Amino acid sequence: MAHYSIGDKVRLRKTHPCGSTDWEITRTGMDFRIRCLGCGHQVLIPRVKFEKAVKAVIARVGEPEPPPK
Repeated sequence: MAHYSIGDKVRLRKTHPCGSTDWEITRTGMDFRIRCLGCGHQVLIPRVKFEKAVKAVIARVGEPEPPPK
């Protein structure tokens, strides 16, 4: 089980209707609130569903962000 913090940026397996796959975690616990980095839409999803949907962690809080490609 991975550890996620508020402010972490993750990439999900499925794309959002706006075309983005990158999200920022804004709440943790039994449910996760995530905000789309493409359009700003917020979604509240259960922890189990969130952990299955995460493909990769893009950036963690407190670590420098990688340069854009």
